[in-house]
Amino acid sequence: MGARFAALLRWRLPLRPGTASEQLESLADRERDQLPLWLPVGLGLGTAAWFVLPDRSGWTAFAALALGGVLAPLALAPGTRWGRALAIFSLAALIGCGNIWWKAERVAGPVVHREKVATFEAVIDTVQNMPAEEIVRLVVRPTDKSMPHRIRVNLDDKKVSKALEPGARVSVRAWLMPPPPPAVPGAYDFSRAAWFQGVGATGRGLDVTLLVPPAERSWRARLAGARQRLADHIRVRLPGGEGGIAAALATGDQAGIPEADAEAMRQSGLAHLLSVSGLHLTAVVGAVMLLTLKLLALSPALALRFRLVVIAAGVGAVAGIAYTLFTGAEVPTIRSCVAAILILIGIALGREALTLRLVAVGALVVLLLWPESVVGASFQLSFAAIVAIVVIHDHPRVRGLLERRDEARPLKIGRAILGLILTGLAVEIALTPIALFHFHQAGVYGALANIVAIPLTTFVVMPVEGLALLLDPVELGGPCWWIAGKALGFLLWLAHSTAGAPGAVAMLPGMPRGAFGLVVVGGLWLFLWRTRWRLFGLAPLLAGAIWTLATPAPDLLITGDGAHVAIRTQAGRLAILRPKAGDYVRDTLSENAGIKAEPIELESLPKARCSADLCASEIEVAGTSWRILATRSANMVDFGPLRKACAVADIVISDRRLPVTCVPRWLKADAAFLRRTGGLAIKLGAKPEVLTVSQLQGEHPWAAKLAPPPPRKPTWKRRGGEAPGAPWRGAPRPAAREPRAAKP
Repeated sequence: MGARFAALLRWRLPLRPGTASEQLESLADRERDQLPLWLPVGLGLGTAAWFVLPDRSGWTAFAALALGGVLAPLALAPGTRWGRALAIFSLAALIGCGNIWWKAERVAGPVVHREKVATFEAVIDTVQNMPAEEIVRLVVRPTDKSMPHRIRVNLDDKKVSKALEPGARVSVRAWLMPPPPPAVPGAYDFSRAAWFQGVGATGRGLDVTLLVPPAERSWRARLAGARQRLADHIRVRLPGGEGGIAAALATGDQAGIPEADAEAMRQSGLAHLLSVSGLHLTAVVGAVMLLTLKLLALSPALALRFRLVVIAAGVGAVAGIAYTLFTGAEVPTIRSCVAAILILIGIALGREALTLRLVAVGALVVLLLWPESVVGASFQLSFAAIVAIVVIHDHPRVRGLLERRDEARPLKIGRAILGLILTGLAVEIALTPIALFHFHQAGVYGALANIVAIPLTTFVVMPVEGLALLLDPVELGGPCWWIAGKALGFLLWLAHSTAGAPGAVAMLPGMPRGAFGLVVVGGLWLFLWRTRWRLFGLAPLLAGAIWTLATPAPDLLITGDGAHVAIRTQAGRLAILRPKAGDYVRDTLSENAGIKAEPIELESLPKARCSADLCASEIEVAGTSWRILATRSANMVDFGPLRKACAVADIVISDRRLPVTCVPRWLKADAAFLRRTGGLAIKLGAKPEVLTVSQLQGEHPWAAKLAPPPPRKPTWKRRGGEAPGAPWRGAPRPAAREPRAAKP
């Protein structure tokens, strides 16, 4: 029986008798065409390791380990293919870690450490109208070298002069604050993105005065101005969500899309249509190539003397580069542009158009020039989608099923629809873990919605919108705008209907970094190998999925400023401390708690007692009762009653520093404590766990610059005393005093 099982295992997995080195050499020889695909994976591994590891000692240790991975195979297995492949992979990881480390130090600049009002002179870098939020966003470069290199300021759109253009010199009076870190563990980290963008402060503009209008603007400023004017023109011709999406397709500017429509697009799995990437670039390049080829073919002399396909490919490449620059040159667009140019070169040479090697070259370009993008959702979603598409269409069975053949038209249409369904399913499967990790939610019916949305966008919306823009100078674009508006209205209806369907959105409170890493490794292993050796990728894939599902949701979320608290109830609802919290805070807390339903007020809980200044609540988790006390106003509370209330509470939360006499039985999360730890995600029960933002950020430069490191590691040990399950309704309610006069 054992011999039969061993023979079956050798058949299932591509192993051969012999030493381990011989077996690896046999595998490497059969997978030799796939080995170059792992070069960008190694580069991305080193880059991601720098972001995940917390401090310099970890980065140095990884670099030393990668260096060992370079030298060991060359010494132990010289002359072997697998040894060289492993050494090159380790070298790529070493380069990736060093590249991102060097860039993080190179872009370092001054950062505002605390909120303040400042007046300074600056040169406008970019101007972005955001009609959906009724603001105009300026990115300015202060002339004072002691200030941050770039500052992002939001202005009321009703108070902004049209003379504010890129290149103008202005005087700015603004309320500045540091780039915010994640509100709670797992939320979006703007401070990291701002660090690599050179943005050292954000704020609200109180007054902006034009000093010197722009004289001679750079080509970037002129391009940004043209992009903004085109977006404004489109939104005038198509108001509402239709105009916002039309502007996003043409310019990459998503600021005009109402939040309700943008959320529906995300939940329905159609958000990729809003980000200019492979789909849009393919439509533009393909349309330009087809139009160029047809026009040149009208001349018999040109058709007989020149290879028109090569000329059309060159014109298409120029159009793709121009479209990439015009839409802001975001990472997905750059990746798509590089891949498109390589495909056009392949067409000109008579080679196969789209392969994984072309995708790998695009990934190498992005990882070397913009290594920080590896931890961003845009990079991961873009490359995961294109890899899934190439792999599914490269599979022999799928290729045989979908290849063109001489058959009746209904069968051709059915085969095309089947291809769209298979492609949509492959893309959804590849993107779901990424969407759950970054956004804590993923659309379930996205594959079905994309069957209609992708052809509608590619073959109707974008061509009609392009024709409308061409006809607008002669005032003939009206009918085309009407058609585009109707098509986009149908697209929005599809998005809202799909997002509103029962079970349309899968919510996940949080995926551990380790689990996400296992899923990524397993997926790459399955996608990039061709022999049965790739079946080993199922092990980390399943392990990551099990780890994710076994991770419990946090019972208590506390934002880094201590102002907002969310409690997960036994009924699966989310109760928040401040019912007037903004939409961004409510959405952030709901997503990180893994709850789609609208949050309820904390004081509506059965065991909650709230006044205008304090809220006390008692929740039960795994048979253990926890008492929570939180402040929710700026009023000062008498020390005596507050001390007694703290003494019978397990957790006390406040957005200000509490007196030393306030000593809860387990955790005191006041302003002084949260300044060191950042936001908290707490899992209660018999063995409570606390995850902090500072633990996730480590000692990376954007974290070290924004707040000093904690003087000591906090201990999460519950102090003795009265049992937490005992009633505390007899505790006195603290009395509020009049608030102190506000500082000017």
